[in-house]
Amino acid sequence: MQIRFRDAPAASPARLIAQIVDQDAMPAGIEPELVAGARTSRFAGKPGQVFDGFVSRGGNVVRVALAGAGEPGAKSRLASLERAGAALTARFLTSGETALEIDFAGTSLNAEQVAAVLLGARLRGWRYDLYRTKLADDQKPTLSEIVVTGAPAGSDAAWATEEALAQGVEFTRELVTEPANIIYPESFVARCQKRLAGTGIDIRVLDDTEMKTLGMGALLGVAQGSVKPARLLVMTWNGGTAGDKPTAFVGKGVTFDTGGISIKPAAGMEDMKWDMGGAGAVAGTMLTLALRKAKCNVVGVCGLVENMPDGNAQRPGDVVTSMSGQTIEVINTDAEGRLVLCDAITWTQKEIAPARIVDLATLTGAIMISLGTEHAGIFSNDDALAGALTAAGLASGDKLWRFPLAPAYDKLIDSPIADMKNVGPRYGGSITAAQFIQRFVDKGMPWAHLDIAGMVWADSAGATWDKGATGYGVRLLDRFVRDTLEG
Repeated sequence: MQIRFRDAPAASPARLIAQIVDQDAMPAGIEPELVAGARTSRFAGKPGQVFDGFVSRGGNVVRVALAGAGEPGAKSRLASLERAGAALTARFLTSGETALEIDFAGTSLNAEQVAAVLLGARLRGWRYDLYRTKLADDQKPTLSEIVVTGAPAGSDAAWATEEALAQGVEFTRELVTEPANIIYPESFVARCQKRLAGTGIDIRVLDDTEMKTLGMGALLGVAQGSVKPARLLVMTWNGGTAGDKPTAFVGKGVTFDTGGISIKPAAGMEDMKWDMGGAGAVAGTMLTLALRKAKCNVVGVCGLVENMPDGNAQRPGDVVTSMSGQTIEVINTDAEGRLVLCDAITWTQKEIAPARIVDLATLTGAIMISLGTEHAGIFSNDDALAGALTAAGLASGDKLWRFPLAPAYDKLIDSPIADMKNVGPRYGGSITAAQFIQRFVDKGMPWAHLDIAGMVWADSAGATWDKGATGYGVRLLDRFVRDTLEG
């Protein structure tokens, strides 16, 4: 969806015009019949409410929509404004209307708030209909343009920043949505190379031969049952001070997860195409940072594998040696993401020596039992890092909830024949998974692990996304960068 700003009045009124309305505060100048219709429909300007009707303006019949933005002084003001923009898109996306004018004249919104409305409108309009060949006309998106009028000075610049964020979220949604026969380790790399070309991001790719030489037996053990070779994708953005240590974002990229020999139940297995949601979020974040020329140094690392159960697949009970030299008894081949992350994190520490590491992974079903689909879990060895990420989650809407790490949990993954096993007992599964990863984090390295299993895919539409891929993680990491690395 294209968004453009217009300063001069149009030669004739737009067919569809929207205004942003604060709660219980109908704007001046609205036609009495429109006000009456809104009140009859119980429109009160609450966040996400939309009312539309037809009026005569200058001899033309115009469709006017009112979008509720809630109370002006609310702490959630920006989120409410995003909902207003998103609600407009949701109402008119398949309505037959092709353009929407949002008139901000007469509102008290500043440039940042205008950009929030537009961000919500843009994100809610994303759809991936590439493989749909028989959509009925009334199901096809028609709304392709939003024209902004009456916006305060600086709104276009504020939107340019948010547009970069929107593009990153959309790229993540694209990667997560694509089926596993289209996106696998090699094609994930190719898609990123194409999308990031010309942005200033340096890309390095390690193939399975290079990773074998480096001793990445944990990651490669996951991949050995698939005909699709593993890859390690490294994306570097140097927008900060030369010589400053970068922050590393590390993503789990299991492009499809059957569970391996510990095979998953058939029902719902198709969802496992999004088991690369952590890597997708890292790729989308790197795109956003480059597009908005973020003043920081960041490296994105994605461990990319496919977990399949062929005759060469690793077996429950196998022992693998990680790049760190630590040995792992693989009790359950469906606990594969931590095997990918441990080698990716070890490589990142040895090769990049970052200032801090944040990993993202659709790691455990246990986190969904704990938190549902409202929060991702955060585990960290550093209170300041955990606090900054949690605050970024609240500000961006990609919310986090902190879980404990402790030696009492750590002993649950001790193995009788190796340094550790890859799963603990039934209870506390998301915690023991984090304890496993922590064993590969160097002493003194600030680290946070985000278990995002319940957040990357939605079974129903949300405020700023349709059913399907949410793009979770990009807004979180971008806000963390803005507030902590650039702030």
